[in-house]
Amino acid sequence: MTTDTENAAPASAPLPILERRRIEAAFAKALYDQLLPEIGRERARAVLARAIEVMAREAGAAMAAEDRATRGTADLATFHERLALWTAGDALRLEVIESAPDRLGFNVTRCRYAESYRAMGVEEIGDILSCNRDGEFMCGYRPDVRFTRTQTIMQGASHCDFRYSLPAGGPQESPE
Repeated sequence: MTTDTENAAPASAPLPILERRRIEAAFAKALYDQLLPEIGRERARAVLARAIEVMAREAGAAMAAEDRATRGTADLATFHERLALWTAGDALRLEVIESAPDRLGFNVTRCRYAESYRAMGVEEIGDILSCNRDGEFMCGYRPDVRFTRTQTIMQGASHCDFRYSLPAGGPQESPE
């Protein structure tokens, strides 16, 4: 006789974010391709963007809740530590420009997300699939953090310039 634990599938590690984005991109492309003839390019992009922005904010809020529960805070230092999730498997190459309690700045000099989207033929919506998530993710993670980026590899730039900052004298999250 076997027990349920003997028949249970082995626990597996979560998929790397790059692999999740590839799976999502395949689904998003199929949906986008169906929306195009129905509602046109502009509206199809807008619908897809809204859905992904909601997903990004929810993911940011979930990570913040996890960080508060396990690390006692969800601040820029904690977020900086979490960047390893996005860089795993050389998915992104980063050059950190500054890291302080109220600022985090880095440049992405290689983006395998953009490379994957181009290889999959979804370059037209690559900005929506990845780039648009970044600011919305931070809105969920820490709404008081200001996010700026003036260029992306997906748009053809040599690098993406990520800058995060807390307002001067603004609310600081302290460890619980």
